[in-house]
Amino acid sequence: MTHETGRRLGLGPLGGRLFAAFALVALSSVALLTAAALVGTDRGISTAQQADRQRVADRTAAAAAAAYRRAGGWSAVDLGPTRTIAVGADAALTVQDADSRVVLSTADSSDSTGMHGQGHGTGMPGAASGRTASADIVSGGSTVGSVHLRFPYGSGSAGRDIAWGWIAGAALAALALALAVSWYVTRRLTDPVVRVARTARALAAGDHTARARVDAPGELGDLSRAFDTMADDVTHAEQARRRLSADVAHELRTPLAALQAGLEELRDGYDTPSPARLAALHDQTLRLGRVVGDLAELSEAESARVSLTTVPIELAHLVRRAVTDREAELRAAGLTVRTRIATEPLPVRADADRIHQALGNLLSNAARYCRPGDTVTVTASAEGDAALVEVADDGPGIPADELPHVFDRLWRGSAARDRSGGSGIGLAVVKELITAHGGSVTALSEPAAGTRIVIRLPRDGAARSSGERPAHH
Repeated sequence: MTHETGRRLGLGPLGGRLFAAFALVALSSVALLTAAALVGTDRGISTAQQADRQRVADRTAAAAAAAYRRAGGWSAVDLGPTRTIAVGADAALTVQDADSRVVLSTADSSDSTGMHGQGHGTGMPGAASGRTASADIVSGGSTVGSVHLRFPYGSGSAGRDIAWGWIAGAALAALALALAVSWYVTRRLTDPVVRVARTARALAAGDHTARARVDAPGELGDLSRAFDTMADDVTHAEQARRRLSADVAHELRTPLAALQAGLEELRDGYDTPSPARLAALHDQTLRLGRVVGDLAELSEAESARVSLTTVPIELAHLVRRAVTDREAELRAAGLTVRTRIATEPLPVRADADRIHQALGNLLSNAARYCRPGDTVTVTASAEGDAALVEVADDGPGIPADELPHVFDRLWRGSAARDRSGGSGIGLAVVKELITAHGGSVTALSEPAAGTRIVIRLPRDGAARSSGERPAHH
């Protein structure tokens, strides 16, 4: 089937090929079944007709035997009743005695000339065609002769013609039904694919609202739903990219504008390059550098899923090391640091450097936003099949309306906006790194009651069950 034929049927190129395949299978199946039905019907009719002929022959032989007994032999036998049975069956009758001499023959002269020595030794023409029947004439327990019947060539053809007509009609109806079902199934198979392809072209053309929305069973429905999910993800990613571009532009614009204004004042002589002025400009370059560095860190964290080097590690030891590395920064911010590390092993399978980076970001975030005199408590414990790390403070807390956004990239709450230095990337990096390890991170806070950030990682069951000692790194 050509593509043009497929389009005329409303199927398209793929549908045209599928319909052609289905039609070929249907045609082959119908042809095979029709041939088998014709052969089987013909043999069945032939067998039934031969059985009828044999019954006529048996009745004829019985009538001849009765006439033989009444006459006491063949010399004065009356074969009228025997002839009547044969004529009633429209058959040519030949009666022979025990020595194969013809006693009676109703065949015409042309047939009589060939009655001897043909057809299984019965002297009946057409025996090979299956239109003959013979029976022995038995009287007093002895075979005294035989009868041979030859039926005309058209015998039984009416039944065969009727049967073949019905078979042919049924074959045509089955073929038409098979083609209709093939067309319907082809449409059901190709419609989801066509709609997905059309939606893909619309998405490629810039229509981000296009969706396939195909309600189909099985794999085709799964394909459509997966495609729509992918389209949603692509749309969200595009929206996130645009927001990121806008946020990055906003974050970079402020220090760049301050630098530009300050340098222009120095260039034009409106201000003198005093140490205080140069220090202010240097602070802007540091802020700019922090934003760029944070963006690079976020990009690296987003690719962590493909760059993780996971090994069995002891999480408690890693938490202690992270607190030790950030303790100076926390104390410089006027904070008191406390640790509550479980004595039991906390084996996890993770990338030690990435987990250390996430813990460091949490501690730096606490140092940046807590007030001098606040306390930061770091807890490591086990809960079922998970290992938990909690960084809690008794700082100002996070408003309820801002809490759902703390892990959004480049998002800063009201407290962060009142302070300088934060880019709103540190917690987004934490979420990316922990999610890449198959864990989760949540933030709990109440205004004026502090904030708790809880990291949950799956414990390494293999290390627990086998007694393998995790690496400390």
